[in-house]
Amino acid sequence: MRKIIPYNSELKELAKELRNKSTKSEILLWQKLKGKQLYGYQFSRQKPLLKYIVDFYCYDLNLVIELDGYSHQLDEVFEKDKQKTLDLEKQGLKILRFQDKDVFDDMENVILVIENYILEFEGGGDVEVDLEKHTPSPSQEGN
Repeated sequence: MRKIIPYNSELKELAKELRNKSTKSEILLWQKLKGKQLYGYQFSRQKPLLKYIVDFYCYDLNLVIELDGYSHQLDEVFEKDKQKTLDLEKQGLKILRFQDKDVFDDMENVILVIENYILEFEGGGDVEVDLEKHTPSPSQEGN
């Protein structure tokens, strides 16, 4: 049975505003996620979960995708991101984090990491996906 993640209803209006003011990296990744393009899975964007708004969420995969720009390197924001990740993981969610730069410069591998997660999820195994660790070299493609 799938679990419903609670959220603060006061975040609904802010989430709507964020959808209308998406960053360029969010727009680019959304073009790849919307309309069930990845293995038929439905993604939402700017989705309230707990006391947070996540960039992208797939209920069926228990998956959150976060895009981090320059500000996420600042200590204060980094600590908030860390707590957000811990809180969401306690709900049984997997969080994939990408830098905006990854979306701009290496979208193909961003999508490959997400696809790898989906394939692992469908296979029933636990998955630890990290862009730096799982970016396949050309010699590994197709294996």
